[in-house]
Amino acid sequence: MPIPDKIAAANKINEFLRGVVANAGLRLKYRITVDPPLPEERDWERPEILVEFAGPDSALMLERGAELLRSIELLAIEMLRLSGNEHEKISFDCMNHRAMRIEELRMAASVAAEKVRKTGAPYKFAPMSSRERRIVHLALRDEADLRTESEGEGMRRCLVVYPKDSRSVSSAARRGIR
Repeated sequence: MPIPDKIAAANKINEFLRGVVANAGLRLKYRITVDPPLPEERDWERPEILVEFAGPDSALMLERGAELLRSIELLAIEMLRLSGNEHEKISFDCMNHRAMRIEELRMAASVAAEKVRKTGAPYKFAPMSSRERRIVHLALRDEADLRTESEGEGMRRCLVVYPKDSRSVSSAARRGIR
């Protein structure tokens, strides 16, 4: 379901960011784009509102795995009261970090696929956000000999790549198999 009033949502984000940037003393500028044009090959990411940061404090936004950038994005999502399945409608970026992270995840997916093919054993990624898990799922969706599943709960949720005919731990547990 799309955001009902994207312009109003973008204005709310602008008010929020104006306060955050000013009160935190961040040397940053930002641009908010409603319905941004994205390259055709990025079918897994179609945000309705894109916020891009730039400025002298950009490095601070990207420290520790872009923790500050992700935190500000999460606060904006909460402020707009978007449900969990609507989080991808808002996207925050800084110095093209998101595109680089997507490429990194796609490369990691490719490496994992080759490891699973060579060993026949499942490959478990470290815990990651739902958005990042989705990118890996989509990167491997056309691999007929593999399948992917998300496992775990909350902050420990991760993605596992399996050979197509392999049983996952979670599906075996649901059937009472150990």
